[in-house]
Amino acid sequence: MANLIGHRVNVLDKGWVELVDLMPHPASEISGDLAIVNAARVSFLGESKGPEADKKLLFYLLRNAHTSPFEMVEFKFRVHAPLVTWWQWVRHRTFHFQTVNAQSGRYTPFEEDDFYVPNMWRKQAKSNKQASDGELEEASNEAFLEQLTAHYDASFTLYKNALEAGISKEMARLFLPGFAVYYTWVVKVDALNLMNFLRLRLAQDAQYEIRVYAEAMYNDFFKPLLPWTSEAFEQYVLNAEA
Repeated sequence: MANLIGHRVNVLDKGWVELVDLMPHPASEISGDLAIVNAARVSFLGESKGPEADKKLLFYLLRNAHTSPFEMVEFKFRVHAPLVTWWQWVRHRTFHFQTVNAQSGRYTPFEEDDFYVPNMWRKQAKSNKQASDGELEEASNEAFLEQLTAHYDASFTLYKNALEAGISKEMARLFLPGFAVYYTWVVKVDALNLMNFLRLRLAQDAQYEIRVYAEAMYNDFFKPLLPWTSEAFEQYVLNAEA
């Protein structure tokens, strides 16, 4: 699975998720699932009692909430997402945000057209004040998309004019439409807290702009790298809550 390090998956219109590093590293030839099992045995990495016994133990751990061994596997991601996504993401305080590194508009000017443009407008849900439900009619959808892109164009022109006039980058960004700006972050998380994040953000009532990132992280990285753990996660966590 070493080929997954450096692999990038596109998300939304301009976003992406990239796996930067993994512990245990594939070069160690120790799988993440085996690292979890051997941590539970308080053994040396690489020791095994065979696939059947190892998998049985891993399932036992997750089923009975013996979760600390799952913290022995860590993922490091680089993520390019709009602020509307990050605003949801930072609520997960256990997602190692104490070690996060984020792009700063104080040092690096924002790139033109690096704003999130949805492919449709969702209606406000009547039964949930913080959720959406259904889509606008096609004509209205197109009209509002045109207004949004015009707003982005005008805002970025004002931003560039401010920079050219000598206004500092940290103040010129006030002209930008904040929730739509794409930022790049580096985030680190262990397998246990990634599962906690996925449990909430893979749900169908999670906001679309973060759910698609959770889907990419799970389907393209978590499942291939931790096949036993993902199988147990689906059986004892996802399906149990369905």
